Amino acid sequence: MADEQELEMEGSGKKKQLIIIVAIVVILAIAGAAAFVLLSGDDEVSQAEIDAALSSDSASEPASASSGKAKLGSALYVPMPRPFRFNVPGAARDRFVEIRVQLLVRGAKNEEAAKKHVPLIESTLLAVFSQANADDLATTAGKTALKDKSLTEVQKIMSEVEGDAIVERVLFTGFVMQ
Repeated sequence: MADEQELEMEGSGKKKQLIIIVAIVVILAIAGAAAFVLLSGDDEVSQAEIDAALSSDSASEPASASSGKAKLGSALYVPMPRPFRFNVPGAARDRFVEIRVQLLVRGAKNEEAAKKHVPLIESTLLAVFSQANADDLATTAGKTALKDKSLTEVQKIMSEVEGDAIVERVLFTGFVMQ
């Protein structure tokens, strides 16, 4: 008879554990869903808003190259086919640098234009990179300045060739300095 009571107590103990585990899982699921809803704001821009911005932008500013910014549209990334590898002088010694670059463009038209002019963009970036020095590239500010100068020069050359800035940002997706 004592064995039967022990079995009943073990069975009810396991049921309580199961109920507690299920309750914890349900609470975590509810908390996760609540966090998702609260943290995901309504910051997305609809396609209609993008189209409206494009039409009003083109009506008020016929040449976006004069503003130095690319047109609105879906963000697309154009990778440079190979990394840039070069030596830069430094105060103590010369350094070897490898930079992987992608270009942020808006819209398929700008993507095609950027892809068409990859050799020109590579040449422009290499000219900018060759002016850098190792001491500047060792700092975050130096890397940011290099990105900014790269963007300015690429937009300048694309405006000359295409009549539009085309490229919105120059992104360093890989940066190694030895």
